[in-house]
Amino acid sequence: MEKLKLTFNNQELTATLADNSSAQALAEKLREGDLTIKLDDFANMEKVGSLGFSLPKNDERVNAVAGDLILYQGNNFVVYYDKNSWNFTRLGKIDIANPKDLKRTLGNGSLTVTLSLA
Repeated sequence: MEKLKLTFNNQELTATLADNSSAQALAEKLREGDLTIKLDDFANMEKVGSLGFSLPKNDERVNAVAGDLILYQGNNFVVYYDKNSWNFTRLGKIDIANPKDLKRTLGNGSLTVTLSLA
């Protein structure tokens, strides 16, 4: 499984990419260079930001939990720090088990994340 590196406020986390065409397309894009995304807090459960391009969708009913990386509407990158259930495309999962640690890393309000291949 391919690994993704996420850098938030100089703190690095790793994630394991999902096994689908969406995650593969994201990895291909990252082979061209790192991607920085502004993430805004939404509904006290997720950080959401525009990729600036579209990826193929593989939507299915997902019960998202803290650490899930989701593609929303084909062009939005989402990091969950709480639970939600909806039709999404799973991109991967942050390699961290403690939701409170993730929420602390993400903080309140907006932030930027830089995505790169690990």
